[in-house]
Amino acid sequence: MSRDMSQQMGDSHRRLLQCMMTNGIMDEQRAQTLYKHCCETQNTQYNADQLESFIDTINSKLQPMFMQIRKGVSEDNGQQYYALVNMADTDITRMSSDYADNELELFRKTIDLIVGSEDGKASSTDILNSADTLTSKKLKKSETEHLLNRLVHDQWLNEKCGEYTLSTRCIIEMEPYIRTMHQEQVKVCQICHNIALQSQICENPVCGIKIHTPCVARYFKGRSEPRCPACDDFWPHEIPEIRRPRSQSRK
Repeated sequence: MSRDMSQQMGDSHRRLLQCMMTNGIMDEQRAQTLYKHCCETQNTQYNADQLESFIDTINSKLQPMFMQIRKGVSEDNGQQYYALVNMADTDITRMSSDYADNELELFRKTIDLIVGSEDGKASSTDILNSADTLTSKKLKKSETEHLLNRLVHDQWLNEKCGEYTLSTRCIIEMEPYIRTMHQEQVKVCQICHNIALQSQICENPVCGIKIHTPCVARYFKGRSEPRCPACDDFWPHEIPEIRRPRSQSRK
């Protein structure tokens, strides 16, 4: 296949885009499987190492519509994901067709709590307390709990043992908003250079870099004495085991 042909949008590209529009987000393994399936179904050439180029072709056609398939990383397991992102509207108001104003206000406050925390998490208690400070119509406790369940179901939040984190989808789609609203607080992972919320931090006060937990596991694997990749101070945190992501993991 010539270079000119590879850059043209074909039925295989349109098929993958349609699946992305339906799913919103998918992990790299699923995207690779889908890419192969789309090529085989449409009788076009499949090259296992050309997924990025294939998506670039789709993105070149999406650009006038201010849409993009963007790559990001799961803070939970370090796995790569692809998400279809609306580039025109980088604010939470993009969700106004699905959520009421007071629900979006609470979601903003939840993001504030998570980004402002040391471990990238917010407890259900703290979020319920935030519901009492809404300037728009107040939410009852049962309404707040229902909203949190919806935000988890719609893949904006993850929940585990009563603690909420931003989902991979949320971080990829809301990155411009998060960076704008939390310029002083947001740091990127020293290893993968994506926004780091659930992470370990260097305890050297003049350093203070962050590294995602999965990146910590990979970076320090096999090193007898873990030292900060930026300042070379001893890394005092527990080094986790590398987690093997499930093929259909949480997002």
